[in-house]
Amino acid sequence: MKTSNSSSGIMDMFEKGKVLKICAPMVRYSKLAFRSLVRKYDCDICFTPMIVAADFLRSVKARDSEFTTNENDRPLIVQFAAHDAQSLADAACVVAPFSDGVDLNCGCPQRWAMSAGYGACLINKPELVKDMVRTVRNQVDNPNYTASIKIRIHKDLRQTVDLCQKAESAGVSWITVHGRTAEERHQPVHYDAIKTIKDSVSIPVIANGDIKYLRDVESVHQLTGVDGVMAARGLLANPAMFAGYDDTPLECIWDWVDIAVAQGTPFTCFHHHLIYMLERVSSQPERKMFNSLSSTSAVIDYLKNTYGSVHEL
Repeated sequence: MKTSNSSSGIMDMFEKGKVLKICAPMVRYSKLAFRSLVRKYDCDICFTPMIVAADFLRSVKARDSEFTTNENDRPLIVQFAAHDAQSLADAACVVAPFSDGVDLNCGCPQRWAMSAGYGACLINKPELVKDMVRTVRNQVDNPNYTASIKIRIHKDLRQTVDLCQKAESAGVSWITVHGRTAEERHQPVHYDAIKTIKDSVSIPVIANGDIKYLRDVESVHQLTGVDGVMAARGLLANPAMFAGYDDTPLECIWDWVDIAVAQGTPFTCFHHHLIYMLERVSSQPERKMFNSLSSTSAVIDYLKNTYGSVHEL
């Protein structure tokens, strides 16, 4: 891993008029190989999957398996789950030489996370979030290193605005808002709530939720005035989405094969990504056939026979 020598930080990217396009933290999926792929297709910033800060600090094995990067993997935000300020700050200090910022997960709605004091339960602890942001700010040596938070919204939006204003007063760099409550899963995103939050703070705000096409980036920007848009499932289905493709182009599929093979991506992960990418462009019988494949060579042969090689583009 190479350390960063950039003199400017991510905050310089938040220029007037430019809406940043961001790859969300996704457990198992937003790892180095996938980040390398979306960066080829106009993704401005990538997040690592969520890493539990306490485990990361406790175990060398956890550090090696959870956090891999290289010199081209920038700008990079490392997302942590934490429930005390010191663990978050200590973890931030470990990754700071290899990344551009850390993000505190205040949005994960899964039961295990909430019961451990992580994720979305933190939106109800604004003083703790404030303390965590401030501690990271004070302990990381690099003034350009960012400390951000990713949240869900409350039913009573006044509580969310209060949380965001408290985080801003503690020096949070920006806030990503997933426009659903912790209880909501596939309900429509509350873009009006994201706009209210954007209007109530002076730091950058990123919108997250249901971004499936490049045109959604502009429409969400128009609706909310946000400074950036973050996509998760939309990018899984089409890693070239931010470059304006409506479906995954063949070139992108072969780019994934090249990157995954070069980086030694485990077969299950390699295969799962392709299952997502091919879902919208293949028929039911094709999907059934593809999903049953069990080796990298079988997958490559199938892709060549069904879609043609990249040289035929």
